[in-house]
Amino acid sequence: MSAPASDDANHGLLIIEDDDPSDPLASPAQEKPPWRILIVDDDVDVHVVTKFALSNTQFQGRRLSFLHAYSGKEALDTLRAMPDIALVLLDVIMETEDAGLQVAHKVRSELHNELVRIVLRTGQPGQTLEHSIICDYDINDFWCKADLTTRKLFTTVIASLRAYASLQAAAADRAALEIQLAEARKVQELLGQQALVITFDPQGRLRDVSERVCELSGKQRDQLIGRKLDALHAAPFPEPLASQIRLALAYDGAWSGDIHTQAADGGALHLRCSVQALSEPGGAPYEYVAVATVLV
Repeated sequence: MSAPASDDANHGLLIIEDDDPSDPLASPAQEKPPWRILIVDDDVDVHVVTKFALSNTQFQGRRLSFLHAYSGKEALDTLRAMPDIALVLLDVIMETEDAGLQVAHKVRSELHNELVRIVLRTGQPGQTLEHSIICDYDINDFWCKADLTTRKLFTTVIASLRAYASLQAAAADRAALEIQLAEARKVQELLGQQALVITFDPQGRLRDVSERVCELSGKQRDQLIGRKLDALHAAPFPEPLASQIRLALAYDGAWSGDIHTQAADGGALHLRCSVQALSEPGGAPYEYVAVATVLV
């Protein structure tokens, strides 16, 4: 994987140096963690040359940290132990002719690591079909070692790290949203135990109801979903109040007030209710949410 002298001479112009980790005045506590790059190859010289070619490279103010594996098994063990590896430079042919392909497959299917970028490298391109490999395996690039000059290696590594950083940020955002959603579900569950919560469509058909609604109506959830609102109460709903609610929702998108009806056991049921229309900006309502509490 030796590179022409012209590539080595020009490579220095491409190095991204947001920070200088060798600066004696820089505080070690302020240094950003390095990007972990795993070199997987059964040829020791490939490890040496790759590390030398990238030794001064930085991206987003973070240096590179190199890990080494000399077989497919070592590669999987390393990836299993260090899930924060950003990039794998992976040889195709090692202990078997498809050892690298098996590693790429198991990283996605067994380790379920969708973030790490995988760049396959082969010294014998005639033995494999590049287009078939790219289509059949979830890899991010494929190179013949003889063609991967220092410049091209640098470009490939930086592009891979940029993609990994974007995916990592998206995964962090997704995890934060999942935490918020879990908290919201807890609140909704608690609210459902204490209050009557229903959602219905613009045609007045029920889409969801809380457990408390089922309890007071004397009906199971599956007996209510898809039915009209009048399935919730035994007594006829007073038309003047129904008209008032419809007009308020049409003009203001919200209504609040008291409703007097009957529970399933025939007893009087006084509710303090609030209804809110949900709609896209400038669009018609696509759903309504009603929350009510029982007045003693």
